[in-house]
Amino acid sequence: MELYRERGFEQATVAEIAKRAGLTERTFFRYFADKREVLFWGAGELQDFMVNALASAPDSATPIEAVAAAIQGAAVMLDQRPIEYAQQRRFIIAANAELQERELIKLASLAAALADALRKRGVKEPTASLAAEAGIAVFKIAFEAWTSETNQRDFPELIRESFDELKAVTAGT
Repeated sequence: MELYRERGFEQATVAEIAKRAGLTERTFFRYFADKREVLFWGAGELQDFMVNALASAPDSATPIEAVAAAIQGAAVMLDQRPIEYAQQRRFIIAANAELQERELIKLASLAAALADALRKRGVKEPTASLAAEAGIAVFKIAFEAWTSETNQRDFPELIRESFDELKAVTAGT
């Protein structure tokens, strides 16, 4: 992250990243397909966590409640990590159109995985996709608020507030 911030994402090379991390390039490529993946490391773990949390939601939970439980759990997990990393990551991605596209693809994959988990719970379409996409929108908006320089609140609190806002919007209030 420091190297991306110092030199810019485009100018930082895999050789420099590996050297800064105390690795060889060969070792770097055992963990990452390319330098973009450094910024998206852990996306699979996050997806697995959310899918498992959704699957563990009570049977009585509505689709959006199950999605909210999954996203709330992920927010608690992410809130345990240093916020500076998330802030730097967001800044680097925001400065690069290719990375923004990659971020959107990762979020779309996450929404698809949540929708699939809802379908496995017996939720029909389009409800499964709508609930999953709405949940990812909440996650994205709360994440941006959490990583803003002026934020003083924790990520789970912002997720709760954003889901409350979603409820108000859909209720027409």
